[in-house]
Amino acid sequence: MTLTPKFYKDRVCLNVLAGSKENAREIWQAAEGHVLVGVLSKNYDSVASAVSDMREYAALIDNALSVGLGAGDPNQSAMVSAISAEIQPQHVNQVFTGAATSRALLGQDQTVVNALISPTGKVGLVKISTGPLSSKAADAIVPVETAIALLKDMGASSVKYFPMGGLKSIDEFKAVAKACAEQDFWLEPTGGIDLENYEAILQIALDAGVPKIIPHIYSSIIDKESGNTRPADVSTLLAMTKKLVG
Repeated sequence: MTLTPKFYKDRVCLNVLAGSKENAREIWQAAEGHVLVGVLSKNYDSVASAVSDMREYAALIDNALSVGLGAGDPNQSAMVSAISAEIQPQHVNQVFTGAATSRALLGQDQTVVNALISPTGKVGLVKISTGPLSSKAADAIVPVETAIALLKDMGASSVKYFPMGGLKSIDEFKAVAKACAEQDFWLEPTGGIDLENYEAILQIALDAGVPKIIPHIYSSIIDKESGNTRPADVSTLLAMTKKLVG
């Protein structure tokens, strides 16, 4: 079982959602394997049912599975950790306070574990109070460099920067990308990314020297009627990636 995601030229791996197992396979093929396919824990009523179903997803896509919270819901943090411990996916989505638990339960350091930090409206500062209890308390705002150091302490692999609102937080994103590059940490831009702004967002991270980038592209490429991610759009994203990475 492969625990490490497949990055295009060791730099970029897409992250998109699957509407079904067939859709997951189509996405994976469209991305030539350079993708993590998101399945949301929130869609299941128990850890056991999630584990059973997600194992079937993983078998179709060489384990390129991304266990999701569900719109960053902090209340899903414990469930995500429990599921991930069982299925050993390539990628785990976590809130800031959940990263250490996921890493400990995984029992290995190959699976990518991200941790959610949010824009604050101030360049260089990020919100880390994204957990089940902390998200209801007064905002904990710290320098992005400190947030990354904390995440390294906790065994996380990457920053999940959400919600970006597309290009709305671009100046803040540049500071986050710079800090990730300086601290040799991975970056996952998330929120409002579409076929129109994808290249601009990816280019910033590449120019900053971020070692590995996992852009999340969700609702903008999902067919509203079927609930499936459009494989053709995934192919387009891969073509854009190849053009920018070289």
